[in-house]
Amino acid sequence: MAKKTRTQHSVRNVMVGTGGYFFNLILSFVCRIMFTHVFNSVYLGVSSLFSNIFTMLSLAELGIGTAIIYALYKPIAENDKEKIASIVLLYKRAYRTVGLVVTVAGIAVMPFLHLIVGDSYTIPENMYVVYLMYLISTTSSYLFFSYKASLITAMQENWIVTGLGYIQGFVQNALQIISLAIFKNFYIYLAIQIASIIAYNFVISIIADKKYPYIKKAEPLPKEERSKIFKNLRYLIVYKLSGVLVHGTDNVITSYFKGLSTVGLSTNYTLLSTMCSSFINQIFTNLTASVGNLNASESIEKKFSVFKTINFANFWFYSWFGICIFVLGDDIVHLMFGASYVMEKSISFIIAINFFMAGMQQAVWTFRNTMGLFKYGRYMQCGTAAINLVVSIILGKYWGLFGILLATAIARACTNTWYDPYALFKHGFKMKPSKYFIKYFIYVALLFSIGAATFFACKYIDFKYLIVTLVVKGLICIVLPNLIIVLIYRKSNELQSLLAVVKSMKIVKKFHIDKILEKI
Repeated sequence: MAKKTRTQHSVRNVMVGTGGYFFNLILSFVCRIMFTHVFNSVYLGVSSLFSNIFTMLSLAELGIGTAIIYALYKPIAENDKEKIASIVLLYKRAYRTVGLVVTVAGIAVMPFLHLIVGDSYTIPENMYVVYLMYLISTTSSYLFFSYKASLITAMQENWIVTGLGYIQGFVQNALQIISLAIFKNFYIYLAIQIASIIAYNFVISIIADKKYPYIKKAEPLPKEERSKIFKNLRYLIVYKLSGVLVHGTDNVITSYFKGLSTVGLSTNYTLLSTMCSSFINQIFTNLTASVGNLNASESIEKKFSVFKTINFANFWFYSWFGICIFVLGDDIVHLMFGASYVMEKSISFIIAINFFMAGMQQAVWTFRNTMGLFKYGRYMQCGTAAINLVVSIILGKYWGLFGILLATAIARACTNTWYDPYALFKHGFKMKPSKYFIKYFIYVALLFSIGAATFFACKYIDFKYLIVTLVVKGLICIVLPNLIIVLIYRKSNELQSLLAVVKSMKIVKKFHIDKILEKI
């Protein structure tokens, strides 16, 4: 596939991904505000806790999606329709099996649910009915047609999946807002979520069948091909299992030590970081298929050149948004949900640190997965999970929520923050990992320097009206970090490469923004 075509796919996918995000962000915030006004913080805790439980139960997926999507890159580049159809058939069967396993595992957890929830469950709805509704919401994606969305993504047409996702999000949030205003019923709220997920997957299935009709006439993959895919899957199993334990246990431990109310309060902060991550991930997720195509057809030098540009963009976005979470987090929570939902400043600080640490792995993970380097680091992730669990219990007992979140940062720093890039550079790029780590430490030093400058610039801003304070601080957070980064890197190859891609966008040319960018 030609470079121009790959770039066009990336640009279109990113534009659709980021373009519709802000509109849905506003609507989801409205829905969240309505939720907090209709229900108390315990409902937020229930929602977060059950979501975490099913995140852990979804470990049954064990990297099947990643392994099979990687297997699609080469036949897609070669336009081998028969092999594509066979791989999709394997994907379909695997995901149906996963859906059944998650369903059985979810039901098996039910007798122990009261032990997990503890005595803090104080909402009138039946705990088991609510739990079953979350179970249906989780398993519906596996049991129906979500594997076809992965095919569209692998074809570098993720803008279709993203666009439909935004339509689904708009309809779901709008209906949930209406239901909260009229019925104030948690069951109806969850039923709307389930129905929208099923409808989304159904529409995706219709589109995939029309765009790629040959997938309906698939023959099973030869045994050798299946063995190759499942070999990669074996490497991913441990990595996926450990990753779920790292990300899925914090709310469970918090619920045990501090109760559902604290879980509910913390989710308003983690909601900010999740929304920021979701926005940035629209960029990196929409680049994955193009990077996969790049890794299937280009030289090591070209791959490394693209990696440096993406890694710089990674630093820019995650440092900027991390600073915004730290500086603006308390004011946003106060404005949106009320003063009673504001927590100590240390919470927004450690959430911002975790946000940056996880985010700075995005470029590494994108190249690692699309290069098929699945066997490296699978046991290291086990170390992350073990350290996180043990340290969370210890620090959670003494420092509560801050200790639990700090444990996650400690676990990452001790393991995959250094090992994943080490494996990528040694086995993927065949280069010295020190090239990455020198750059990484420079980025971290810049993060703290720019973050400190922004924090002190905003520290004494306090107007009579909170909205005015937030707007002024927000403007500082938009201008100051970005201005410093541009001034420092204005002559770097990474920034120039980013500007070249941005200047190629039609919307940039239409409003003559490209001429402004040329002056940077």
